[in-house]
Amino acid sequence: MRPVPVSPTNDGARIGARLRAARKANGYTLDQLAAASGLTKGFLSRVERDETSLSVASLITLCEVMSIEVGSLFSAPDVALVTQATAPAINLGGTGVKEQLMTPRGQSRLQIVHSTAEPGATGGAELYTINCAVEVLYVLKGAVDLVFADRRERLTAMTAMTFPGGEPHTWHNASTSRSAEMLWVLSPAPWSGSS
Repeated sequence: MRPVPVSPTNDGARIGARLRAARKANGYTLDQLAAASGLTKGFLSRVERDETSLSVASLITLCEVMSIEVGSLFSAPDVALVTQATAPAINLGGTGVKEQLMTPRGQSRLQIVHSTAEPGATGGAELYTINCAVEVLYVLKGAVDLVFADRRERLTAMTAMTFPGGEPHTWHNASTSRSAEMLWVLSPAPWSGSS
């Protein structure tokens, strides 16, 4: 059997940004990483800018110093595109509101819910809590009253409020004639059990 030669792509693996991120996540300066790995600061700087490449031995050394897996530098990032057309409808218990989950169902660190509230729509007459550490309400259009046990806050378009997920609250579309549009950001995702 005759071998079939394959020409290289000549674009190489671009891992510089991932190496820089790993270095910073581990708290290393370029000087410290150079000293720990036996490579020069200038060389590491060029590697992080993808201006030069590492030998296999140098790559293994850097990964050992930073306690990362070599394969993690080459794996594709976990990304997911969710559009309004493909986002699943959900119901968080409000009335007069259309809600869509804008993050993948498997995303446990964060959940984003897009809500369109009809005039007079509400999260309910009773205060409720969400099983998450942090909740953010960001109003895109219209005005929404965020109601807590001790106060009521009016959020208008392009304003946001951050509060603990365990804080009892509800909301109301402040208008009797205009709809409101908002994003709810919940971290971690309420179903993850991490809060």
